[in-house]
Amino acid sequence: MKPSNSSLHLSRRHFLKASAFGAAGIFTAPLIVPSSLFGAAAPGKKIQIGQIGCGRIAKDMDIPGILKHDIARIVALCDVDTKRLANAKKQVEDFYAKKTGSKNAVTVKTFTDYRELLKDTGIDAVAISTPDHWHAEPVIAAALAGKDIYVQKPLSMTLAEGRAVSDIVRAKGRAFQIGSQQRSWKQFHTAAELVRNGRIGTLRTVKIGLPSDPSGAVEPDMPVPANLDFDMWLGPTPQVAYTEKRVHPQNDYSRPGWLRIDSYCLGMITGWGSHHVDIAHWGMDTEHTGPLEIEGKAEFPKSGLWNVHGPYHIESKYASGVKMIIDHTFENGIRFEGSEGWIFVSRGGGKATASDPNSKAAKELDASDEKILKSNIGPNEIHLYKSNDHHLNWLESIQSRKPAVTTAEIGHRSTSACILGWIAMKLGRKLRWDPVKEEFAGDTEANAMRSRLERKPYGMGKFAKQI
Repeated sequence: MKPSNSSLHLSRRHFLKASAFGAAGIFTAPLIVPSSLFGAAAPGKKIQIGQIGCGRIAKDMDIPGILKHDIARIVALCDVDTKRLANAKKQVEDFYAKKTGSKNAVTVKTFTDYRELLKDTGIDAVAISTPDHWHAEPVIAAALAGKDIYVQKPLSMTLAEGRAVSDIVRAKGRAFQIGSQQRSWKQFHTAAELVRNGRIGTLRTVKIGLPSDPSGAVEPDMPVPANLDFDMWLGPTPQVAYTEKRVHPQNDYSRPGWLRIDSYCLGMITGWGSHHVDIAHWGMDTEHTGPLEIEGKAEFPKSGLWNVHGPYHIESKYASGVKMIIDHTFENGIRFEGSEGWIFVSRGGGKATASDPNSKAAKELDASDEKILKSNIGPNEIHLYKSNDHHLNWLESIQSRKPAVTTAEIGHRSTSACILGWIAMKLGRKLRWDPVKEEFAGDTEANAMRSRLERKPYGMGKFAKQI
């Protein structure tokens, strides 16, 4: 029997009830393991990490990003694909074997259901590297289970999910970091700090360039591989037939097809846009708010499995009067334009991973006048939060209980600005947005798009009684 669909109607006020038990909630400090478990030369205390999702991003970014820091230890892994789960187990255990000189140094626990991993009281924190449609639910579940959280971007698939995540993480007092790693790269910090300190005069326009994805062909239905729990992979999304290009490659870790299907990802507007909008918000000083007006247009495929947007143009206006323009023809990066000059910042033509689409090569940091980039920030000026290592920043936040460079609210606001752009592209008209109430003014159709139907037993709906 197929699971039924239910409508998700979880208001911001409902989730704010979480704050009522937040003050009374139990503060859970990291658990400690003795150094004897890691050898005489190891540090004495380690944060116990459970990795949820063992695909491309986990393999290449999050697992290595955690393993290299001695204050943490990956003790558990979870994935709905047992082949990828076995590969990750070998990756982690081989690392510790080489580090300690013992083949039996560590035995990592494995799970195929993240809910079982969260029941393990020996796990202090989780890193979530799942597809986009599987971000909000495990983050909320982890917060309710008293775990600290690292989650890949974007924070959510919908505006309702993002608000729920931010409210619950805050109410439960969890250490949190989102995978907006550009916050921990020097050139992005430098650009945002220079803009905030008026080095280009009054900020007027921010231009953001992102890649775009090509459409694909119609794909045949295929038998579900024995190593994949496809029903759980689908989670809260509609029941559909399996085909490999809907999910991820079975024989390698190249770029997966789900990134190009809007049931699981909204496309480059959130996939890479959440990175660049985050930096734009940092420089604009709008990390805890959003635009007032949004309009957009885009080309969407009319056939084929892959249906996320192609070429696009979005314009948003903020309360300060600053206009943000996102367009696929711009150089990949963020260009801040002010009354006295401009600053451009990017990854230097790099990619998120080796299998991401190519982007136009660009300088890491550029300006209308090189003197702008050489300007020193004085002791009485604005100094932005500095992090030199994104995963380490999260681990140190777990230890200190001080916020990491990206909080859940910051992650929600950068993601929500992208989702607003996606809604505008879908509707093709100007929208007026209230960033305090988080609702559209007089637009029933747009307001209905703040959330999505959830397929039971998955989704946020099941947490309502717990909060």
